[in-house]
Amino acid sequence: MAKIKKWKALKREKIFEKYGRGLEKVTFEMPDKSKSGFYIAKTNQPVCVLALTKNKKVILAKQFRPGPNKILLELPGGMIDKAETPLKAMARELLEETGYQGNLKFVTRSYDCAYSNVYRYCFVAIDCVKISRQKLEKNEYAEVALFSLNEFRKLLKSGQMTDVEAGYLGLDYLKLL
Repeated sequence: MAKIKKWKALKREKIFEKYGRGLEKVTFEMPDKSKSGFYIAKTNQPVCVLALTKNKKVILAKQFRPGPNKILLELPGGMIDKAETPLKAMARELLEETGYQGNLKFVTRSYDCAYSNVYRYCFVAIDCVKISRQKLEKNEYAEVALFSLNEFRKLLKSGQMTDVEAGYLGLDYLKLL
């Protein structure tokens, strides 16, 4: 059995880029010396948070998502802006999307998928309190939804939300699985 080795990138070609997202075609030399092209999603690095109120309600954002073409419940999050740390970005995104603020702790980074450059920075926030109204960006429309831990676990198991891995990582970190 052959040992797995890293492929050699021979050529990179930007296919598309807009709103911090893009697509790049990368031609690799394969282990058998043939050449093959792969399309890699490129994006700014995202952050997301499992946020809990003082009475252990999970704070979610309810939003329409164009990819699956449906309304989904999501962990609050967004993209890291230039010259912003992941922690600062997470605090900003939580406040903008939900109006809540809490005690943030970094959990880990996780890959988004095998055909992307994305690392998602996963956080938990505990003892969250509502301190302001939402401050949504242009083209961002979201409602805040509060779920009990049991309701949230059922939602995670259903697979009908984004950031499922970050939800489980957060619950594990907080020893709430």
